[in-house]
Amino acid sequence: MNDAPTMIEVDRLSKAYGKQLAVDQVSFHVNKGEVLGFLGPNGAGKSTTMKILTCYLTPTGGAARVAGYDVFSQSLEVRRRIGYLPEDTPLYRDMVVLEYLEYVTELRGLPKAKRRPRIKEIGETTGILEVLGKKIGELSRGYRQRVGLTQAMVHDPDILILDEPTSGLDPNQIVEIRELIKKLGQEKTLILSTHILPEVQATCDRVVIISEGKIVADGKPDDLMAREHTGRFRVLFEAGVAGIYDRLAKLDGVKEVIEDKSETGTVQFLVFAEGKQDLRRAIFNASVDNKWPLLELDRREASLEDVFGRLTRVDPEKKAA
Repeated sequence: MNDAPTMIEVDRLSKAYGKQLAVDQVSFHVNKGEVLGFLGPNGAGKSTTMKILTCYLTPTGGAARVAGYDVFSQSLEVRRRIGYLPEDTPLYRDMVVLEYLEYVTELRGLPKAKRRPRIKEIGETTGILEVLGKKIGELSRGYRQRVGLTQAMVHDPDILILDEPTSGLDPNQIVEIRELIKKLGQEKTLILSTHILPEVQATCDRVVIISEGKIVADGKPDDLMAREHTGRFRVLFEAGVAGIYDRLAKLDGVKEVIEDKSETGTVQFLVFAEGKQDLRRAIFNASVDNKWPLLELDRREASLEDVFGRLTRVDPEKKAA
């Protein structure tokens, strides 16, 4: 992957709305054949960044190049080489699916003789052949997303930029679209924005996290999780014993104890260590000494949700200011 050419290069990109800086000196790159998860909470600047990369918005400062072309001075060349699926899928609901896709291929400059064969080819990949004769407004949300993906791919772009492609879908539809994205990632350079973090772990080679307009993390999901604080332990006891919380909190090396949800007849705690020290022996010895009925004790590995939460958490005082 390191030897692959750079398909997207973002250099100190900024976008201001009046006095509000939505994107602040953002820099990152995406190599050919890479699937990048572009993550951030609502209002972090990720959709604004993607709109700049797809030439829907002009930047206030900095630069961005897509497939070697400048998004400001060569926007038409950029648009020819990307497929874009915004969060709010841009579909004409009164049009029949086939009619709509033929319209898109015409806009994209495909020769008339190649339009239907191309729609059939991509429609087979996205799984929409059975609904080509239906009106878009009659389709389920999942099929509308598939039609949106088809319009983004129908001109065979080098780069796909997908903003919340599984938003509003049911669990089965999410799995179907996720598998489709994994398949597309084998052939295209792809930027995926989503709030469903297991989806990122399942599909993305690399993750960029943006918060308050700035990049706060850039790396492989496993590497980001490995660097996260891992001193967290789950302890499950039989219910009915008093004083466990207070005694756990007083153990050497314990930073915090949280009583967590548990099933009837049990009580569960999450124990957080100072630093990364292993508290399992101390917790076990405390259980034996106090004759607590210990049912389970395990170390909880950091998740991508942990990484995301820590890096994007806004200080309440700062937010109020």
